[in-house]
Amino acid sequence: MSDNKPIIVVAVGGNALLQRGELMSYENQKSNIAVATQALAKLSEAYRVVIVHGNGPQVGLLALQNLAYADAPPYPLDVLGAETQGMIGYMMAQGLQQALPNGKVSTVLTQIEVDANDPAFDEPNKFIGPVYDHETAQQKATQYGWSIKADGEYWRRVVPSPMPQKIVELDGIRTLLAADHTVICCGGGGCPVINAGEEFGYQGVEAVIDKDLSAAVLAKQLGAEHYLILTDGEYVCVDWGTPNEKALHQISVEDIQQYTFAAGSMAPKVEACCEFATATKGIGHIGSLHKASEIMANQSGTHIHL
Repeated sequence: MSDNKPIIVVAVGGNALLQRGELMSYENQKSNIAVATQALAKLSEAYRVVIVHGNGPQVGLLALQNLAYADAPPYPLDVLGAETQGMIGYMMAQGLQQALPNGKVSTVLTQIEVDANDPAFDEPNKFIGPVYDHETAQQKATQYGWSIKADGEYWRRVVPSPMPQKIVELDGIRTLLAADHTVICCGGGGCPVINAGEEFGYQGVEAVIDKDLSAAVLAKQLGAEHYLILTDGEYVCVDWGTPNEKALHQISVEDIQQYTFAAGSMAPKVEACCEFATATKGIGHIGSLHKASEIMANQSGTHIHL
């Protein structure tokens, strides 16, 4: 048992597992996941590790594949989210088992309860799927009835992203952690469900939950000391992509909240770390997937504290 080790919840971005503009093939994902799991395995030396992965590119690809098959109606987003939890969780578990041959790794298919009246259902802003130039994105938006928004120099589909309220499988996750497992859970933010009452139970809804916010809820409920968001950038930057770009290193919740970040990408990461630090007095970290150990040694990344 490793109960004396602090708990760290690590959120790994879907774009870190499948690079921007990269062919969305099994081989590319497997190669990127191998890099990710090597970095995550090193964290297990000092921490009890819980991993939450993103699924933006992957769930968008599954949605496109669904649309391409005309002989059956496309599956809803919550079901596609479950598929990505299985796919990415399976690949990550294999990578971790190779990196930690004596360790125990479990993947938990996770449902996340959301509010049926969340205003996000009327204001889609969560990026999914591949990137496009503006003309191609406009064509697809017209063809499929998508909402689209700019993502840096590219354009992508956006869908509703309600706030996570409750992790349905939390007790199972706690039990696995207590049994010294590295746990992969809440993949892609978890499958969004609403509680339809005793007669109908949990019902899936057409949305994608931001994995950083789900991971922050998980970190708070587990009593984690650290919350680490790994993405494809080394720091949180002010005025990102402009000549005035400036990297942030050590910064307080109060100070970082003075800045504005992109709603569909960095803003929820910063918000999640701020919520975690405020609720737990722990530290939220944001940085590069390739520098997980350096981040936790304060040699890289952005560190958000009270």
